[in-house]
Amino acid sequence: MLEVEPPRPLVAGRRLACWAVEGIGEVTPGQDLALLCRSPLQNAGGLEPWDVVLVTHKVISKSEGRTLLLEDVVPGDVAVAIGQRVGQDPRMVEVILRESRAVIRAEPGVLVTETVQGFICANAGVDRSNVGGGSEVTCLPLDPDGSAASLREAWLDLAGGGPLGVIVTDTFGRPFREGAVNVAIGVAGIPAISDHRGLFDERGYLLHASTIGTADEIAGIGELVMGKLDGIPLAVVRGFTWSGPEAGAQALLRPEAKDIFRR
Repeated sequence: MLEVEPPRPLVAGRRLACWAVEGIGEVTPGQDLALLCRSPLQNAGGLEPWDVVLVTHKVISKSEGRTLLLEDVVPGDVAVAIGQRVGQDPRMVEVILRESRAVIRAEPGVLVTETVQGFICANAGVDRSNVGGGSEVTCLPLDPDGSAASLREAWLDLAGGGPLGVIVTDTFGRPFREGAVNVAIGVAGIPAISDHRGLFDERGYLLHASTIGTADEIAGIGELVMGKLDGIPLAVVRGFTWSGPEAGAQALLRPEAKDIFRR
């Protein structure tokens, strides 16, 4: 009996188009984000099968009520001590600690944690920018993959039933390179990783370790058109195709046992 090779996650694209989607407006807690974005998506040219919609996490966090005011936060002793060490508002540190499983590094000007979602990033993704004011902060969505899946389901008809990918993005720094980049923190409808292991390249070489974080790469494309200061939370990328399992953004997280930098 022939063994059938299980499908592998693969994403491919040769010629891409990408554009920002404007006209979203301010998002408030409890607002139906999927409904709010429907008309802007249609006005920007609509969706087609195999499109990927990129959504910055802040509008999702706002709609899901993941914002708070620092004046309502009472910092504990640990937050006060870490705040003094890193030079941050202890109320902000308190929020960061609540959103974290563990503190990875706490040095002057740097507070890196592992978030409750499993991401390693500065300040647990807690952010003051692009919110209502200096005292209001946003936290990451509790379930970014679930948020991406809900938006995809709501927009699937706009793409003629799909396939359709949705990627929730945030901006992360990198440990060995200057400059922050957009990455995927939530993925639905498209594999987060392309797995080329066991395939042969054009010279016949068998690939052993080639897995590509394609969801992160697509997220980076979107940031170029959305901009950092323009308040545009949505973009569409066209030109990809994909196959294989869709494991969500959790597939991008390196297990601690394999993370030589945390040993």
